[in-house]
Amino acid sequence: MVQKVCSVILVIVLSMALATPARANSLDDAARNIVIGIVAVTAGIAVLATFLILRHRSPKSTITGCVKAEANGLSVTDEKDGLNYTLSGSTIGVKPGDRVRLKGKRKDIGTTVSFEARTVTRDFGACQP
Repeated sequence: MVQKVCSVILVIVLSMALATPARANSLDDAARNIVIGIVAVTAGIAVLATFLILRHRSPKSTITGCVKAEANGLSVTDEKDGLNYTLSGSTIGVKPGDRVRLKGKRKDIGTTVSFEARTVTRDFGACQP
């Protein structure tokens, strides 16, 4: 009877000894996967937030409005923000009196706001009074 009890105890102890590292390894693997997942999600959120912040803060890339001839060149009053931009850069195809959408880069020079046009993305024709 003592031998049977010792055998049962030995089987239980050996089973626990063999099962514990396996369970610990699977727990370690699960914990590692959870940590990797948290780090990946956090990194993704950080990259997305950085992209959105930089995109929001970047200088305006398109303006739409009517082109006017002024003493110092052409200007456009943007329909969205109401600012008057002095045009510079490639103004080929831009005619006074036309409503256009320009792609380029906003430049603040002192109190003057200028727009360095790269291309005319759309010409809407003559401005409406």
